Amino acid sequence: MALFIDDRQGQGRSPARRRITMLGWILLGAAVFGTLAFTLVPAPYVIEQPGPVFNTLGTVANGSKQVPMIEIPGQKTYATAGSLDMLTVNIAGSREQPPSWFEVAQAYLDSSKAVLPVDAVYPVGTSVEQSNAQATVDMQNSQKDAVAAALTHLGYTLPASLTVGGLSPKSPSTGILKKGDTIVSVDGQTTDSVLGLRAIIAKSGAGTPVNIVIERGGVQETVKVTPEMSGGPDSVPIVGIFPAIVYSYPFDVKIQLENVGGPSAGQMFALGIIDKLTPGTLNGGAKVAGTGTIDGAGVVGPIGGIRQKLYGARAAGATWFLAPYANCDEVTGHIPSGIRVLAVKTLDDSLAALKAIKAGSSTSGLLSCSTK
Repeated sequence: MALFIDDRQGQGRSPARRRITMLGWILLGAAVFGTLAFTLVPAPYVIEQPGPVFNTLGTVANGSKQVPMIEIPGQKTYATAGSLDMLTVNIAGSREQPPSWFEVAQAYLDSSKAVLPVDAVYPVGTSVEQSNAQATVDMQNSQKDAVAAALTHLGYTLPASLTVGGLSPKSPSTGILKKGDTIVSVDGQTTDSVLGLRAIIAKSGAGTPVNIVIERGGVQETVKVTPEMSGGPDSVPIVGIFPAIVYSYPFDVKIQLENVGGPSAGQMFALGIIDKLTPGTLNGGAKVAGTGTIDGAGVVGPIGGIRQKLYGARAAGATWFLAPYANCDEVTGHIPSGIRVLAVKTLDDSLAALKAIKAGSSTSGLLSCSTK
């Protein structure tokens, strides 16, 4: 009511005062519009944040019941204690449903989150569904590699081969390679690891055909595929396949985890398998978290989102964190209080770290990010 009365009385004001009043309303309107735009207008970014944490020594939901994450039927297993946590990150937003600028600003001020260009997570031409499909294949391969690394450490010999698990959309291999093909060699080089295959193709470069020897239906043949760049800020030469690794295991190891993708849990899967198959506890009952890819030979590789995983580990109660040595540049200066980080290059490094944690002995002789 006061505003209504004041507006009527303003009819007798001077032109200068009316202009000042009008300017005030314009500025107020601009502020309101700007606030709404800041809150609602989508941003060309996504937000990476800590995701669920899973204890590889514990149980997980599988449908309507809880099951052991790692189950080894028919083999003698031993009691475990504490935790060997694997970590995940969650991506908020996509190209189709981007976050608002307000959400981006909030994430920018939160040290547990990261703001990433949408192209870095979902390259142009790649849908969320396609990205998830690749992440699913990566998870399957990481589990196979983890089992191989663990059993190799325990003295088993495991023959391995690479196959074509599928083709990406608009793949340069369409009509040349088929799902199920066994990859014998690429340009004369052999490898039984996904990372090794990617390294060979990356070295060949885009635009130059590579000779791929495959086995299909029991018959070997040589085909040519011309690699293309993958797109996105970290673009690399690819032949557009989802490589899958096939091992011959001496017995079955089941890793039961639904709706989680990516290769970064490999190290923790391998440690969980070893802990279950050996007497005593690897960690002495401590709460240990970690991340890192692993190959069948036990080499631990770098992963994305490690800062978010550090915060996820602390929130889950971990006091120790095993980080890939190659990620140390991202770790240094970003370790949350209450958690200690040890760096690892191989599965043997990880086991040495757990031995020191279990014994409560000095870790000064072990790898750390401060030695990078």
